Amino acid sequence: MKSALQRAAGLASTALWLAGAASAGADDPTRFVDPFIGTGAHGHTYPGPTLPFGMVQLGPDTRLSGWDGSSGYHYTDTTVYGFSHTHLSGTGIGDYKDILLLPATGDVVLESGYGRDDGKGYGSPFRKEEEKAEPGYYAVDLDRYHTRAELTATRRAGVHRYTFPGGPAHILLDLDHHDPVLESSLRVVSPTEIEGLRRSRSWAQDQRLYFVARFSKPFRAELAIDDVLRPGLREADGRNLKAVLHYDTGRGETVLVKVGISAVDIEGARRNLESEVPGWDFDGVRKAAREAWRTALQKIEIKGGRAAHRTVFYTALYHAMLAPNLYMDVDGRYRGRDGRVHRGQGFEYYTVFSLWDTFRAEHPLLVLLEPRRTRDFVETFLRQYEHGGHLPVWELSANETWTMIGYHSVAVIADAYVKGIRGFDADQALAAMIATADSDRFGLPHYRRQGYIPFELEGESVSKVLEYAYDDWTIARMAQAMGRDAEYRRFLRRSQAYKNVLDRETGFMRGRGYGRWHAPFDPYEVNFHFTEANAWQYALFVPHDVSGLIDGLGGSDRLTARLDALFAASTQTTGREQNDISGLIGQYAHGNEPSHHVAYLYDYAGQPWKTQHIVRRILDERYSTGPEGLTGNEDCGQMSAWYVFSALGFYPVTPGSTDYAIGSPRFERATLHLDGGRRFEVEARGLSDTNMYIQSARLNGRLYWHSYLRHEDLVAGGRLVFEMGPAPNEAWGTGPGNVPLTEITEEAILPTPHLVEGDARFRTNTRVALGSQVADAQIHYTLDGSEPTTASPTYESPFTIDRTTVVKFVAAKEGFPTSLVSEVELRHRPQDWRLTLATRYSRNYTAGGDGALVDGLRGTEDFRAGAWQGYAGVDLDAVVDLGEELVLHRLGAGFLQDVGWWIFMPTAVTFEVSADGTHFTPIGTVPTDVPSDHWERVTRDFALDAGGVRARYVRVVAKNIGQCPPEHPGAGNPAFLFTDEILVEGARP
Repeated sequence: MKSALQRAAGLASTALWLAGAASAGADDPTRFVDPFIGTGAHGHTYPGPTLPFGMVQLGPDTRLSGWDGSSGYHYTDTTVYGFSHTHLSGTGIGDYKDILLLPATGDVVLESGYGRDDGKGYGSPFRKEEEKAEPGYYAVDLDRYHTRAELTATRRAGVHRYTFPGGPAHILLDLDHHDPVLESSLRVVSPTEIEGLRRSRSWAQDQRLYFVARFSKPFRAELAIDDVLRPGLREADGRNLKAVLHYDTGRGETVLVKVGISAVDIEGARRNLESEVPGWDFDGVRKAAREAWRTALQKIEIKGGRAAHRTVFYTALYHAMLAPNLYMDVDGRYRGRDGRVHRGQGFEYYTVFSLWDTFRAEHPLLVLLEPRRTRDFVETFLRQYEHGGHLPVWELSANETWTMIGYHSVAVIADAYVKGIRGFDADQALAAMIATADSDRFGLPHYRRQGYIPFELEGESVSKVLEYAYDDWTIARMAQAMGRDAEYRRFLRRSQAYKNVLDRETGFMRGRGYGRWHAPFDPYEVNFHFTEANAWQYALFVPHDVSGLIDGLGGSDRLTARLDALFAASTQTTGREQNDISGLIGQYAHGNEPSHHVAYLYDYAGQPWKTQHIVRRILDERYSTGPEGLTGNEDCGQMSAWYVFSALGFYPVTPGSTDYAIGSPRFERATLHLDGGRRFEVEARGLSDTNMYIQSARLNGRLYWHSYLRHEDLVAGGRLVFEMGPAPNEAWGTGPGNVPLTEITEEAILPTPHLVEGDARFRTNTRVALGSQVADAQIHYTLDGSEPTTASPTYESPFTIDRTTVVKFVAAKEGFPTSLVSEVELRHRPQDWRLTLATRYSRNYTAGGDGALVDGLRGTEDFRAGAWQGYAGVDLDAVVDLGEELVLHRLGAGFLQDVGWWIFMPTAVTFEVSADGTHFTPIGTVPTDVPSDHWERVTRDFALDAGGVRARYVRVVAKNIGQCPPEHPGAGNPAFLFTDEILVEGARP
């Protein structure tokens, strides 16, 4: 039962908020924000206080592991372990949760007890009805300790107010909390101040966070090393450090704590704290935080709609302003990608760039609402390029995590530049963009040489080709805007690589490997040719050349039919399980980013009323006011930015273009307050739940027939008025000039030709047939390893090869440059071994089935390429029948370690031989030489000298590590063992 003390503290807090809201006026948008939206289901948001794009994200930690613990909080939890100062908003991987504080009474407990069911540990139960969250403020009652905790924040500091029941109390400071600690330190500076460092490894492999914590009341400190209190100790170093700060408190007494953080050093944390929280006015800090949010959210003013719609809208706008996060101290210093400290001038440096997600709508939204901050993002990218040699892919706390695909920082830069944002070195930016695109990571050499990525060499090959092609188009746009013609044309050619994976027969994007289309083909199958998706969901990712996509599909009607089929398809998928594929309408997956532009493609096909219908459906069905109000991960603002744009009535289908596709507005009136005092209004007359269709439009008083909006018209300020109705007006937004258009009209390419017949591994011979996507194109080929040209032999009919051969071939057609080279090695395989497995591989990692370990195909370091066979929590136990007795010289087996994916080397591999397949004799055991905490990808052949023993059967037993080790983020879960080939060298007697 809630104590009188807790009730009084809560009532006082509520009274303060209501008084502040009343003084702010009824137009204060913060009153519509509910930070609990997205904290349930798989939204992965956190409810704690922060400022727009702030360095500190202070809040409660209730879940410390698992996918749904990525933010550290889940709405269904009822135990809180304390309040840490950093959190991630909506990511699919967990990290942060640094510098945990917990106010407590009673006996000192140093272990959290998380994951235990015996009730031991310092975590406290709490009740949802006593939990409160608003922009810049969070409060909860800790029932175990009869204590109320209130939190607020500045940009670089967190402020706590703890109200105690009276008597002995303490505040626990836990530096061991959450992820593995590489090093940490604590020092008691005075009876009211403690400082320290927490350096940890998780998603960010080397994250440094310094802090200074000051307390409003003197404490008596005890430090603990490895959960043992050390009386009298004033400073300590180690990997498991905690501090217990003791108090004698009166009934209802409050103790305030303010914590400054820095990635640079302790003095940086101290300056941040002193600059931003010089006094002890908790309510003043809270009021300032609310005012900061009010100012930020008032950049869009909405009228009309139900209260629930306004709550979803302003919470979405709030979520869109949580990241990226400030990563620079008040004195201009920051920690760079090289791990060193740098000083910036004239801009602010940021971190947490979830670019695969946020390039689509989050960053285009910030171009409109935060142009100066967008300039700072670009400056940050350029500093990361200088210090790390590569523009960011998914940067986190000075670490490049290389998570997700593409190099979408180039899209953010180009979008900012073509929309008029300046103040950064454009020449340096273009050079960085080109250098990044010309790097040799993640299949890019194959992409540049062949125009596609063979799936046997690189995982997620189709998605990578499509996203590289789009990124290259944005580089071309940047080069064109700067008058750099050679670069413009080179990247315009590269941007058409999507044509190399568009199978015109099926109308889908398909994987190509070993020279051929992947078969059998099932568009519902979730496999490693795509990134968190299947062929349905990536079929239409050509935002930069929708006209070319329409041509490839066979016309606008075919695009419309494909869209209709997508939304009407079964919601079932086949193949791998993929949690990110969520929020399904047919095979449209709103819970994940590859689908986000798709509803607007009806505009491009000349049927905008269908965009209006499906956009309204998504707005109403895939967002709500409850904790489960997001249909997928928030992903650092992208899920919410989609809602903000779509509720306004338009969406940036192609960042890097200056057009927005028009959908169906959700509010009677929305006003964007832009830089320079300009305003752009969108009014929807007659709007209702049923009146979702645009009947007509006027822009600044003149009839407007376009189903797209130009950026220059928007930022100039003005008024767009829609007349809405219950039925489609099929005349509006259609016809030449009225349909949004992205097209490539220069430097057209020929798709690279493909293998129609031909086995990658064959016993005697194989028939080879070549084909092209362009019916009247000629194919020229070579079989001797030389590069094919138009002077090489012309392919006329299938031919047969009986030896290992590298086939290289190109397509040629008058009026087009010769295509890029397709290349495939067809390997003669003399042996016909048979394999028997005593243990079963995972259905998600088959490498082709039961015979995969003796098929002669070796895996690359990327397990997603599909050549590795995975065993979850079990050993590999396999017997190879060589078909005859051989004199064996060498035995081996290949394995992969990729710790980030829970894949570990076997602890040891044992080899045995037999003449009859029943009685086996051990030959030897090879132990691993790769430690389980080696995080770099590595392949290793475990092999030994067989000594000339005679045998027909070889048994291989590889011991799985069993479970992810204690220091691993997946600790306790089954570990994977990945193998790709059993190696036998021998000869007939």
